Amino acid sequence: MASACARHILVDTEEQCNELKQIIIDGTDFAEVAKEHSTCPSGRKGGDLGQFSPGQMVKEFDEVVFSEELNQVHGPVKTQFGYHLLEITERTD
Repeated sequence: MASACARHILVDTEEQCNELKQIIIDGTDFAEVAKEHSTCPSGRKGGDLGQFSPGQMVKEFDEVVFSEELNQVHGPVKTQFGYHLLEITERTD
């Protein structure tokens, strides 16, 4: 069964999400940005969501995590919780 490991940053607005994405693209560590800005409890762990399989996260996550490029910052991804930046760190088919 497919599985993946990913990190994410959750914020309230698309604008903030885009600003943080640019900060990461410019060289700031994803985990540090997550610790400072993410409103999700996983932010304390650098946004680490651990390993999960399709269907364990919201649909919007699965669409990105199980199809997009590894080790890139993806987003903003809008869910019922807010706006996310996602980084897929591992994936198996």
